[in-house]
Amino acid sequence: MTRRAPAGGPRPGPGRRPAVGPYGYGGDGGRGGDRDAAVLWALDAVERLVAVDATRGATAALPLVRETLRLLPGPQAAPDSLSGLGSDLLAALAELYEVIGWILFDAGRYRRAHRTNARALALAELCGDRWTARLVLLNHSMLAAHTGRPRAALEAASRVRGARPLPARVAGLVHVRQAHALALLGRRTEPLELISRAQSRFLDGISRRDPHWAWWIDQTELLGHRGWVQARLRRWDRAVPLLYEAATAPGPSYRHLFTAELLSALAGAGAWREARTLIESVAPRAAGIGSVRTTETLGRTAAALRRGPDVPPGLRDAAVFLQESLPG
Repeated sequence: MTRRAPAGGPRPGPGRRPAVGPYGYGGDGGRGGDRDAAVLWALDAVERLVAVDATRGATAALPLVRETLRLLPGPQAAPDSLSGLGSDLLAALAELYEVIGWILFDAGRYRRAHRTNARALALAELCGDRWTARLVLLNHSMLAAHTGRPRAALEAASRVRGARPLPARVAGLVHVRQAHALALLGRRTEPLELISRAQSRFLDGISRRDPHWAWWIDQTELLGHRGWVQARLRRWDRAVPLLYEAATAPGPSYRHLFTAELLSALAGAGAWREARTLIESVAPRAAGIGSVRTTETLGRTAAALRRGPDVPPGLRDAAVFLQESLPG
């Protein structure tokens, strides 16, 4: 999910942006004042991207992503070639690429998200920013699971651990990613054990060692993932209440995904009346959903309901309405 809590404050005008140089950050290669200005610009870009993503969704953030990428080192620049920029700028760049990778993922640009995650990880490792590296690996685990590569998802989540125990919320998120991957691999017991451990770790509370990006790992996020893992295991009676609670709680735009997973669970459970009620609530605002992952899930569920032999005619009609309401 998104990394920094959306914040206000000044936005970078022409006077604050560094002049474009060999790496997009000023003609002295990133030294002195130009480097400091570049760090401020990168961190401000992170906040602007997160704010748009949280309020309007990933697809709405794509124009800002494209604008930002024009000022970043090109894909042909090897991460090692940027080592002279200094650790503070490298860390800011790693965080910015991480946020861009997340947005590209939620906007359905999966190959570009994969490449951007790899760049974020390389930059984070180059400057020793282990916390950003961990977040990129957790994001990459979700990307791999979503694109049908559960073993890669499991491997990425496993790389997050280090010599020291992780703070509770981060450890819980590792359990969540592992639970999704193992459920996709057909395991039955381990995903439930992991998601239960994630809840236990969350109850351990906030730690002074929490990274700054851990703010979004809250009870609603965990509820949604608990329900989603239960749904992957077709435990509909457990999945539906959890997903309903997560879907109806206030939160950032990307949590519309829990609504889509709730509809899928209702369809799996054969809860036709509840599914139709949910579609009637979602369809009128479907065009404004800024998450391609969410609209893909809604579209697949609607298509399955249209084909289902036992689906009541009224629900089939509602599914058609939902498909027609989704953004093209």
